[in-house]
Amino acid sequence: MAKKYIAFFMAIAMLFTCLAGCTASQSDNDNAQEVTEQPTAKITDSTTFKLSYTKGDSLDPFKAKTQNNQVLATLVFESLFDLDESYEPVNNIATGYEFVDGKTLKVDISPNIKFSDGSSLDTSDVAYSFRAAKKSPAYKNSLQYIDSVSEDSGSVIFYLDRENPYAVNLLTFPIASTEDDKEGYPVGSGRYKYETSDGKTVLTANVSDSFDPYITTVNLVNIAAADSIDNAVNIGNISYAFRDLSSSVSKRMSCAKKLVNMNNLVYIGVNSKSGITANEQIRRAISLAADRSTFADSAYSGYATVASSPFNPSGKIAENIKIFSDEADIATAKQAIAQSGEKAKDLKLTILVNKNNNRTAVAALLKSQLEAVGFTVDIETLSAKEYTAKIKAVDFDIYIGEVKLSDDMSLYPFFDEKGGTRYGIDRKNIKCDDIYANYLSGKSDLGSFILSFNEELPFIPLVYKKGMICYSKAMNGDMQGYYGNFFSNIDTWNFIS
Repeated sequence: MAKKYIAFFMAIAMLFTCLAGCTASQSDNDNAQEVTEQPTAKITDSTTFKLSYTKGDSLDPFKAKTQNNQVLATLVFESLFDLDESYEPVNNIATGYEFVDGKTLKVDISPNIKFSDGSSLDTSDVAYSFRAAKKSPAYKNSLQYIDSVSEDSGSVIFYLDRENPYAVNLLTFPIASTEDDKEGYPVGSGRYKYETSDGKTVLTANVSDSFDPYITTVNLVNIAAADSIDNAVNIGNISYAFRDLSSSVSKRMSCAKKLVNMNNLVYIGVNSKSGITANEQIRRAISLAADRSTFADSAYSGYATVASSPFNPSGKIAENIKIFSDEADIATAKQAIAQSGEKAKDLKLTILVNKNNNRTAVAALLKSQLEAVGFTVDIETLSAKEYTAKIKAVDFDIYIGEVKLSDDMSLYPFFDEKGGTRYGIDRKNIKCDDIYANYLSGKSDLGSFILSFNEELPFIPLVYKKGMICYSKAMNGDMQGYYGNFFSNIDTWNFIS
C-alpha cells in the first residue's frame, strides 16, 4: 500500500515538473517574441558641409548680385521648371504648360506645394516672383522678351513680346513667398531654408519623406573674392563651389572636379558693314581658318566644347546640325579668299580683344591660323572699358567676344536692334535674322535658317565654355550637379569615411 502512495506522489511530482517546464518554455518564447530589433539611427551631419557666400550681398534671390549668393539660392527656392542637361524643361512647381497662341503661354501650378514656413504657394507668389525677377540682376536679361503675367484659377499666363516656342525654358527663375519669415529671411519652397544659429546665418534642411539628407545644415563662410574661393575649396575650408572659369581658374584648382556645360558662346565678332570683312567670302575664309578644337583644348584647357553651329551642342535644338568643322580647313579657306576678289596686299586684319586670359589665348591662336591662309594680322589688347567702347563704335575688323545666351538658345542678342552683341552686323543687308524670326514663329524651318546663317556668317561661333564644380575630396557621393541645378542630388552626399 505504501508503494502505491509513493508511486502516486511521484506521478504528481512529475506532472508538476512537466507543467513547470512547459510554462517556462512558453514564457521564454513569449519573451523572445517581445524582443524586437531597434532601428539604426540615421547618421546626419550639421557641421562639416560649408559653402561660400557674400555677407555684403543680399540673400533675396531677386536682389543678389554675386554668383556666390545666386548659386546658394538654388537650395532655398524652387522654380516653375527645371532644365535637364539637354536644356529640356522638367516640371517642378508647374504641372504642365500650353501655348494658347504664339505669344501666350499658360502654366498650371501644383496646388499642394508649401513654403518652408508652412504657408501655401499659389499663383500670386508666382506672379510676384516673375515681376521681381524681371527687374533682378540675375534674370532680367533672360526675361526681357516676356512682357507680363496674369493669374487664372490655378494657372499663370505669360505674355510674350514675340513668338518663341522655347519660352518655357526661361521659366526657371526662383519662386519666393510675398512675405519674409519672422527673422527677415526670404522664404522659398526648396530643400533648405535660411535660419540663424548661434548668431550666424545657416541653411537647414526641410526634411520630408522625399528629402531626408545626411547634410542637415549648410554652414556659410563669408568669402567674396574669387581667388579666395578657389583657395578655400582647395584646402577644404569650404566643401563645394561652382566656378565659371572666367580667368583660367582650372589651373589653380586641386580639389575634386566635375565639368559643367554652360550656355556661354565664345565667338568672332565681325564688322560686316565696312572693310574687307564686309565681303562674305572673307568671313567664310576666317571661319574656315579657325581651328575650333585648338581653342577648346588649348585656350580653354579642355573646358570648352566646339561650336558646330550657332546653337549650344548640349541642347536638343542642335542635334544633327554641323556646319563648322572642329579643325581648320586651310585649302578651302584659301579658295574662299581667291573667290573674294580681294587683293593680297589688302588682306590685313586686326583682332580686338580685352584683357582676359582665355580670350587673349584665342586671339593669339587665331592670328597664327589666319596668317597660315594668307592674312596679315595684328592683335589689339585693351582694357574692358576701351574694348567695349570700340565695339559699340564699330571700330574694329574682328573681335573675340563672349556672350551668355539665355536658356531658350535665343540668338536675339545678335539679331535684335537692341541686342548687346549686335555691333558690326549689317542687319540691312542680311536675311538670316528675318529667317530666324520666321523660324521661331513657325513660318520657316530650322534648316532654312542654318543654310542662310552659314552663307552670310554675321558672326562666327567658336566654342561653348564649360564651368566646373569643385568639391572636397573628403566628400562622398555621385556628384550629379549641373549648371542651374548645382545640388541636384545633395541628399546622397556625405562625409562618412
